Amino acid sequence: MNDVRPPVPLPTGFSALVTNVGIKDGSDDFVVLASSAACTAAGVFTRSSFAGPSVLVSRRHLAASPSAQAVVVVSKNANVATGPDGLAHAEELAAGVAAALAVPVSDVLVASTGVIGRPYPMDRVRSGLERIPPLPLPSSDALDVARGIMTTDTVPKLASARAGAATVVGVAKGVGMIEPDMATLIALVATDAAVDAPTLEATFRRVVDRTLNCVSIDTDTSTSDTAVVLANGLAGPVPAAALELALDEVLRSLTLQVARDGEGAQRLIEVHVDGAPTRELAKRVAKAIVNSPLVKTAIHGADPNWGRIAMAVGKASTAGEVDQERVVIRFGAQEVYPAPLDASGLDELAATMRADTVRIHVTLGDGGEEATVWGCDLTDGYVRINADYTT
Repeated sequence: MNDVRPPVPLPTGFSALVTNVGIKDGSDDFVVLASSAACTAAGVFTRSSFAGPSVLVSRRHLAASPSAQAVVVVSKNANVATGPDGLAHAEELAAGVAAALAVPVSDVLVASTGVIGRPYPMDRVRSGLERIPPLPLPSSDALDVARGIMTTDTVPKLASARAGAATVVGVAKGVGMIEPDMATLIALVATDAAVDAPTLEATFRRVVDRTLNCVSIDTDTSTSDTAVVLANGLAGPVPAAALELALDEVLRSLTLQVARDGEGAQRLIEVHVDGAPTRELAKRVAKAIVNSPLVKTAIHGADPNWGRIAMAVGKASTAGEVDQERVVIRFGAQEVYPAPLDASGLDELAATMRADTVRIHVTLGDGGEEATVWGCDLTDGYVRINADYTT
């Protein structure tokens, strides 16, 4: 990677091991993020019925106790659809990290990302476990962690924010198979804020719902979606509102980074739907727009075919839910419906659609609820990447 960004320090008490164990190639593929002190923890995971062993193990550990001290991530192999052996290997991975760090095995969470249907190469994983030194781990740079969890990502994704005396730092990976129903997307958030488990759980779920759960690249929900937060309390307590604001800032930034780096993407798409009777309808309509292959390809080609937005609104709702006579559709500040567009208006719309970020605003005119979602255009690059993914 030719990434020249400066280091991003992990919060007080956190450290990481980032290395290559040969999962697929010579790039980093084995990451352990750990705290010197036990953490309050919360996690939100895929709702896929084909959830992978990493998700099953992490869910079980957090169900037993809302605490954790380490997360281990294996990238470039999802270890999904691998049967009882796959589950046993994920459990062995957690146990190996726990033994190396001298922490309870229930305090180790597991995440995996990569090809489905292939078991871990356990001889290589075990060699990675043998390399884990005692705490503190060698790296204090979140950028190392962000690089280590990448698969087809073109850039590492990380963000940080302050919450009073505390720091919130997050990293994420994900560019394809992205339609989180969580709450292949992985997000790890660390903070040195002190916060009780019920508050952290409720706050994290709220923030995930309006950030990570509002991004889509290709409508495909991963078997391995995992978002976790660890709070070790070493900076002391902070106001709940300040912590939520910082979590929102970090996860919103990561959401936009994921959307902008979608496989083959050239343009970020932001869809805002307001004037809805319920937030559920606003989000459903917004997702229908950002997920439409016809909308995504029109934006890729800067084709001013705004009628595709009307199509997506219609397919996501019933006649009783949306009155087309009240709907207003805009690209940026330009209204395209119901006001008719002449030739110059179509030229203006095409120019808007050639921007790096294309903003679509739909007003339903029947309430005060709203939702914003993010995605990207659909390019031949996406097809090529996924046509050749395992070869």
